[in-house]
Amino acid sequence: MRRVIVVSALSFLLVPATLLAQPRFDVSYLKDADLSKVKAHRRAVAGVLGPRVEEKLSIARCGGAFMLIYLRRGDAAGARASAQAHSRILSPRGLGTAGTVGAGTCEEVRQEAKAAPSPEPAAPSAVPAAPEEKTARAADPDPDAELRRLEALIDEHVRNLRKQGRLSKDERTAWSVYDFTTGEKLVELNADVPLQAASLIKPFVAMAYMHEVREGRQLYDKEAQRHLVRMIQHSRNSSTNWMMRKLGGPAAVQKLLQGRYGRILEGVEIVEYIPAGGRTYRNKATARDYSRFLYGLWKDELPGSAEIKRVMALPKRDRLTTGTRLPDDVEVYSKTGSTSHLCGDMGVLQAKGPDGKQYAYTVIGIIEKRGSARNYTRWLRARGNVIREISGLVYRGIASIHGFAAR
Repeated sequence: MRRVIVVSALSFLLVPATLLAQPRFDVSYLKDADLSKVKAHRRAVAGVLGPRVEEKLSIARCGGAFMLIYLRRGDAAGARASAQAHSRILSPRGLGTAGTVGAGTCEEVRQEAKAAPSPEPAAPSAVPAAPEEKTARAADPDPDAELRRLEALIDEHVRNLRKQGRLSKDERTAWSVYDFTTGEKLVELNADVPLQAASLIKPFVAMAYMHEVREGRQLYDKEAQRHLVRMIQHSRNSSTNWMMRKLGGPAAVQKLLQGRYGRILEGVEIVEYIPAGGRTYRNKATARDYSRFLYGLWKDELPGSAEIKRVMALPKRDRLTTGTRLPDDVEVYSKTGSTSHLCGDMGVLQAKGPDGKQYAYTVIGIIEKRGSARNYTRWLRARGNVIREISGLVYRGIASIHGFAAR
């Protein structure tokens, strides 16, 4: 049985400080009292790591010496991951290793920041874009592209599925992957396209309810907890409608989410209760909405984060781990969405390295069909398997990025 983390519900009313207040970090290289050596090192590093890194390479004064810095401005974990990726490329070439330094710790020498361009930088090779997956980025020549190569693999896999007939012409897909360890968005394919949401809106409804609990306008008693569990773990539509009625109906839920959380749920449209039989086709959201929501949830920045995570981690069948080759110790916090037009899943997964360290990342996969599927059960199973395949690709990519063998 897959192991599930149970998150305590005691802290669900706490609203932590935003991530924006947390320290930011850059990647550091050579430090020397001789400015000419640091400038020469900058040219050498730029020549190896490529023009995208070169744009953000700066020389700064640090403690009476000069230091070469990559102005990454990310969190500590992301800066460490980039430093490790850069070191793997620089060290074999005799250019030393990279480390991290707090952003703003050193005084930038702006007049010395620019160096001669690296000789004949390799032009990025474009990833051909299919009409359906048109937001794939071009491949990057810099080492951070290692963190984004997964996007091209997923894009190619989706194209092959179309060639094989496993995805139809009237079906469009959206994919998003975010690595919490590196702080990098690894995949964004059609992430800003509004698609039917089906049951994927249910965690949003849960957050709206928890917001009102925090404000003292609703109670999180045994009845509310029972409906939250039924809504998320068992995808009970009646419990979703119970919560929406408590909040004043779909329009009131939409107004609350847009008014208080519009920066996170920019593309969300909640306009209807879930009709009898689950035929809900009018509520919409984008993969980017789910990604931002999961980020805030994981960072405990949303009302009721701990309780919503606890419920999303309860055992249930999903399309990210169930029926895949992922190890049993991969933990998952997820919610599926299903209609005769839509097959989707969103969640946070935690993979375990051989040293016991956990690597958390999000996977969002959505397949929307223009017409209703003729054989709903067979179509849903087949498209669910597509999401499972992508989830397997993502797991192997995460393992590769962080240097542990996929099991």
